[in-house]
Amino acid sequence: MQTTELDPTLSQALANARAPGLTLIIGNKNYSSWSMRPWVAMTAFGIPFQEVRVLLDQADTANRIAAYSAAGRVPVLLAGEMTIWDSLAICEYLAEQFPELHMWPQDVAARAMARSVCAEMHSGFADLRTAMSMNIRASYPGKGRTNGSQADIGRISEIWEECLSRFGHHQFLFGDFSIADAFFAPVVMRFRTYGVTLAPALNAYCDRVCAHPAVARWITEALAETEMAPRHDAEMPD
Repeated sequence: MQTTELDPTLSQALANARAPGLTLIIGNKNYSSWSMRPWVAMTAFGIPFQEVRVLLDQADTANRIAAYSAAGRVPVLLAGEMTIWDSLAICEYLAEQFPELHMWPQDVAARAMARSVCAEMHSGFADLRTAMSMNIRASYPGKGRTNGSQADIGRISEIWEECLSRFGHHQFLFGDFSIADAFFAPVVMRFRTYGVTLAPALNAYCDRVCAHPAVARWITEALAETEMAPRHDAEMPD
């Protein structure tokens, strides 16, 4: 994987990104939970790609993202002339293109459940997202405990417990690392930042996720970032 910052000329940057192969447009690794999901999945499964990082909360952020996608959000996957601008759609596309990698569980029941929990993660848990924004560099133990975020923590714990007990064999959610684990990796980051207390088995799962080479690399690179995203930091709890 190669990493590049955007060139001053947006048209040239877009032309470079449209080079043969896959290019993933992401935000800051410290803050961008949506970017983390496909990046971790692609890295975990050894799918080669070029990375383009767009810094969030800058004067030109919207224009730079708009050069890649009219949706105005990251992540965005460029695959030749195709543009895929949703994290779940990106992972589904990759699973179709690389079936031999088994990015989804091979068992039919496990695969159906993996897709269900990813879809729930994708569309739900708004209270957790609001009260506990991802900020890997920060530490806010005990903060962000609204009634809504506590309910979300409880539901996520239920999902993890069921997946691990039915399919995970006390490893990852469905045994081997899958798209489902990549989708919940940003939640693990939040739980660590905010010091969320979990059952021992779920804490052990979080430890395994953090130790996975793809996740560990994302964390290392997030900690090395020096840029600030003022709006994201402003959303942090007092």
